[in-house]
Amino acid sequence: MTPSSADTSHETPLSVLTTSVSWKRDLLILTLFFGLLLAFRLGSYELGNPDEGRYAEIPREMVAANDYVTPRLDGVNYFEKPPFVYWCVAACLKLFGPSEWSMRVTPALFSLIGILATYAAARRIHGRNAGIAAAVVLGTSLLYFALSRILILDMVVSVLMSTALFCFILGIREPAGQKRRWLFYGLYASAALATLSKGLIGVLVPGAVMFFWLLLLNQWHRLRPFYLPTGALLFLAIAAPWHLLAAARNETWAEFYFIHEHWVRFTTTQHGRYQPIWFFIPIVLAGLIPWIGFLWQALKESVSGGWAKRKENADAWFFIGWAVFIFLFFSKSQSKLIPYILPVFPPLAVLIGAFLARRWNDATAETLKPGLRAFSFVCGLLGAALCFIMLKQGVVRMSPEQMHALRPIAFILAAILFAGGVIVPWLAARRGVKAALISMTATIVLFFGVLTVAAPSIQKPGTKELARIFKEKSTPADRVYHYHGFFHDFTFYSGQLVGLINYQDELELVNDAAARQSGRFITDAEFRIQWASPARLWVVARKRDTTELFADPTFQYHLIAESRDHYLISNQP
Repeated sequence: MTPSSADTSHETPLSVLTTSVSWKRDLLILTLFFGLLLAFRLGSYELGNPDEGRYAEIPREMVAANDYVTPRLDGVNYFEKPPFVYWCVAACLKLFGPSEWSMRVTPALFSLIGILATYAAARRIHGRNAGIAAAVVLGTSLLYFALSRILILDMVVSVLMSTALFCFILGIREPAGQKRRWLFYGLYASAALATLSKGLIGVLVPGAVMFFWLLLLNQWHRLRPFYLPTGALLFLAIAAPWHLLAAARNETWAEFYFIHEHWVRFTTTQHGRYQPIWFFIPIVLAGLIPWIGFLWQALKESVSGGWAKRKENADAWFFIGWAVFIFLFFSKSQSKLIPYILPVFPPLAVLIGAFLARRWNDATAETLKPGLRAFSFVCGLLGAALCFIMLKQGVVRMSPEQMHALRPIAFILAAILFAGGVIVPWLAARRGVKAALISMTATIVLFFGVLTVAAPSIQKPGTKELARIFKEKSTPADRVYHYHGFFHDFTFYSGQLVGLINYQDELELVNDAAARQSGRFITDAEFRIQWASPARLWVVARKRDTTELFADPTFQYHLIAESRDHYLISNQP
């Protein structure tokens, strides 16, 4: 966060040139800084099961089948989500080959795009300091950083929805002309790609945020022109082709996609993801660490004068409305997962960034005391928790080997937190705001860096090693099954479709007649018949699921390999 004058509407040729240089320099520095942070040890730990395994396997099957219209998981039509993220991951797979790093490039890259978009929007509205501060707040927030390193859909759709909303608020600030037109085209294109990433929420949620802001603050006069005819054509040109092709090729797609995956998911608990209405409150509070202590001050200051002065603070109310609407929307949903709330973080980062930028040159950090105290408290709490977990056996489920590997790193992490909790307020009292904010940023970046070193030990082991052994020892004629489960990472690492024994997981066989008739999805009785046949069978099973099977003296098997939680067995040596 370096000091600079804010961008102004009327600039001399020299100031325009200076501003252009500062934009390029800032974007380059932010790209290098966060690019290195996000890429650091990105491929050092295996894909998580089930989510990362699933979202790596679907693109792998797209590439293998050369079919980029119908997503498939384990050879079964998978209509839950549109394909944009799959396409991005498939492109990385073809460019860089199969690896953990190449599979995670997509969320990391979109995370970086989101940071740069937040910088650009905050700078346009509040000036250069606010842009840099907002980018730093977003990129070093705990939940945002964590989800940037996990292959799931939510980072991509969050960035695209945020980009659409940033384009909107920047577009209505511009007079009619080329710049306004391109910002609105950015809105339509981003909403279309968000729709191609996770369905209709990609356009409906940003649309609702814009509509309620225009309505409640009576900002309709700022909307025109919004280039609806050409913008709608652009939206449809991007979003419609895949939907039309998917419907034409799959007769069950439309009902499952629009009814089951949109309406039923939002209004019922059918998907088993029900959480209480307050579920996202602690997620947002924890996810904004280390900046959470500044949120209340930032909100209060951004709308000083309250509702009576809402028109003077219309832009600030837009960001508040954005965060509040998305928070309420997903809180009302009967299907809740932690990553769903990610789109509230960019607007909160803008508000906090603007608040911090207004105090950047203060010689004392008196006005930041509440936030700095919160930072010290959180550092102390997290540091103590790490020490307790490492010293008290049985608090978390870890093997002795894991505990031994993690203990030194955990104590280093605790030391970083304890040191940051003490040094930051000390520097604030003696050196002012700049020193306090820089040391806060350094503390959390160092914490993240060391945490990524610990990631391979923290990661719950999957079936990667078993898949490697199976791939080395199996022949094309062999069949492989998963027993009473489905281990998504195995299919990716082995590069082979599997059968399931007495289990369906989330595979919607009702949507795929060919998969139903493939003979890969069998009952326990059918499995026992095949096991006794001359053909070689391989089975991957959780250890906890095999107790009854292995206790049966008539069931003869050969243990080929095992991991902490899984067995790989065969009916032949």
